[in-house]
Amino acid sequence: MPQPDFSFEQQAAQRGLRYIAGVDEVGRGPLAGPVTAAAVILDPDHIPPGLNDSKKLSAKRRIIIEADIWRMAEVSVAHATVDEIDALNILRASHLAMWRAIDGLARRPDHLLVDGNMIPRGLTLSAKTLVKGDARSLSIAAASIVAKVARDRIMCELAADFPGYGWDSNAGYPTKSHKQALVRLGVTPHHRVSFKPVHNILYPEK
Repeated sequence: MPQPDFSFEQQAAQRGLRYIAGVDEVGRGPLAGPVTAAAVILDPDHIPPGLNDSKKLSAKRRIIIEADIWRMAEVSVAHATVDEIDALNILRASHLAMWRAIDGLARRPDHLLVDGNMIPRGLTLSAKTLVKGDARSLSIAAASIVAKVARDRIMCELAADFPGYGWDSNAGYPTKSHKQALVRLGVTPHHRVSFKPVHNILYPEK
């Protein structure tokens, strides 16, 4: 299985671009909770070991690597709320979270490596999109890990306030047990009303 590497960052550096940030988001698919994005500028001389697509790492491994990323790199995490997701749509909201994460970096990046196939609307920085970027670029892999750990922590906290939905294990994704709990317990303020399974409970067809 190919591993992410630093080649995209090196190509940008060869063009004189010094501060290169990997950008990724997590949480487009869940029925509940925010969408979370991270932007990470790695130090080429001190790259945290074990970086990979967050989906290929165990939860325990992600937490260990996430701590190393915060210690060794420049990191920013940001969110778009459930209300923003419902008002804008999930794509626009995930781009808003990316915007905020980029904006939160201590220094302005010279170049962005963005996971996916779309540059957030209105972004004027130099940027390159990478489909499956978290499996190809170490900077995007780092951002994917940071975003995943940050969002999972939020969902665990929300699970304590709203027990029964299993958010501490399903992170708000539409698992069978989550959808059953939605029918049984009802819709919470943290559910995305614009998502069909939630909308259909609130507004059943007559």
